[in-house]
Amino acid sequence: MNKIIIGRFGQSYGIKGWLKVHSFTDPIDNILQYLPWQVQRHGQWQNVQITEGKRQGKYILVKIEGCDTPELAKTYTQSDIAIDRQQLPTLSQDEYYWSDLIGLRVINQAGIEFGTVDSLLETGANDVLVITGDHRRLLPYTSDVIKQIDLVQGIIIVNWDADF
Repeated sequence: MNKIIIGRFGQSYGIKGWLKVHSFTDPIDNILQYLPWQVQRHGQWQNVQITEGKRQGKYILVKIEGCDTPELAKTYTQSDIAIDRQQLPTLSQDEYYWSDLIGLRVINQAGIEFGTVDSLLETGANDVLVITGDHRRLLPYTSDVIKQIDLVQGIIIVNWDADF
């Protein structure tokens, strides 16, 4: 199973079974390009067909096929939205999806291991790797700091002092 979580259903919206979606894509309405979606229900991944979708403020609103009441829509609340990895566009060399980086070991150029990538933050100026290990570190995702990413070996080599 090679699924990528791209969003999460929020609360129901209106009386016709619409749902708010918290999109993890950038821009947020790109989530509507990755259909069909899969949702884990009753312990199994199931495809859901989106019949309508639109952006409304910081949310995406969607209508799931066969979901016509607020009560039924509420059964999807807080469910992750996933797609198969092959639905994502192929990236050029030296480009990575955030999901590729999570879980990689981070080692500085002196060979000191900092821990693993727990998550990433979008700050505006540049993304930031959140590293968990002996303590939490925030490393800017810039060419000055990130020296090598090896997905096969599962490591990121960084130019970063261990005392920071």
